[in-house]
Amino acid sequence: MKIRFIDNISQIDDADWQRLLNTDNNPFIGKAFLLALESSGAASEKGGWKPHHLTVESDDGLIAFMPLYLKTHSYGEYVFDWSWADAYQRYGLAYYPKLVTAIPYTPSQGERLLVADGIQKSDLLPLIVDAVKAEAMRLGASGWHLLFPQEDEHQLLANQQLHTRLTCQFHWFNTDNWQDFDQFLASFSSKKRKNVKQERRKVAEQGFRLARVEGTEITPEQLEHFYHCYHITYLQRGRQGYLNRSFFQQLVETMPEQMMLVIAYDSTDAPVAAALFFHDNASLYGRYWGSKVEADSLHFEACYYQGIEYCLERGLKHFDPGTQGEHKISRGFHPILTWSNHWLAEPGFDDAIRDFVEEEAEHVQQYAEHACDMLPFKE
Repeated sequence: MKIRFIDNISQIDDADWQRLLNTDNNPFIGKAFLLALESSGAASEKGGWKPHHLTVESDDGLIAFMPLYLKTHSYGEYVFDWSWADAYQRYGLAYYPKLVTAIPYTPSQGERLLVADGIQKSDLLPLIVDAVKAEAMRLGASGWHLLFPQEDEHQLLANQQLHTRLTCQFHWFNTDNWQDFDQFLASFSSKKRKNVKQERRKVAEQGFRLARVEGTEITPEQLEHFYHCYHITYLQRGRQGYLNRSFFQQLVETMPEQMMLVIAYDSTDAPVAAALFFHDNASLYGRYWGSKVEADSLHFEACYYQGIEYCLERGLKHFDPGTQGEHKISRGFHPILTWSNHWLAEPGFDDAIRDFVEEEAEHVQQYAEHACDMLPFKE
């Protein structure tokens, strides 16, 4: 076997890529999504996300792929390590560059190592961990951070002495095989059920109409409206959005079958808000939202309730609406733990990070347990 590092995912031809198994057809680890990030410039050396992907080849061809980036900042990761960078600076050490295995700007749990049929991740990961550490030393990177892996990969990495960091997100699950939204709401306590119905009623009373558009049917005008709304969200935070028009256009052209757009129209039938979703064989993923208007409960309707209805209609059992947001709990989203794995090349800092994440994990677990008590479902 030969491990290589490549600076552009386009160096992997489609025939070789087809050898790799993407178990649930997760959209974010697909070649189309990663290539759109690179070709649009969203994941580039100029933007601080220099591709440095890891591939494993045998005599038969490509047998494994892991996304890897050389980072010169910590934006777009959603596992926050600014305090670690500050500590390095105080001691006169360089925290950047660092190596990061992640899906840029996408805090969604999923596979981070794709392998060919018949290859066991447990056999490859010890070799990969050693190779990435050696590459970090060669490049002068401070360490390696693997963000939001699925559980089996996280555990394999923990067994390789990478430190585990926990975070809490809020996801929806069809736990009782609900067939429609009314059945779902019937599982709520009376007060919580009334609150959701009131929110949905407010949206209608304000004159809004919402429509779901499959990716294959998204028109250029609808995409332009969404893109404008997407940037509004970031401008309200005082900065530009990470992703450009070219990125979204390329996705519509290359992977529309995994996309769904929610558009909100006002009483004059003018589009005023939009939310973009992705899906695979089992899950829906809410990622980007924006609105031209301030309207009571419109965000909840477009980003949560429309997504839940879509899952129920399509038979999807899981909905990841995006990171953070304790307000999701009362609307039926369960607190779940997600993981990241970390290694720092400087031994003293690596020991300090191990102690930090262990102490932090206790607080995160306690928070998740407390959040479960806030769920709206009947006792």
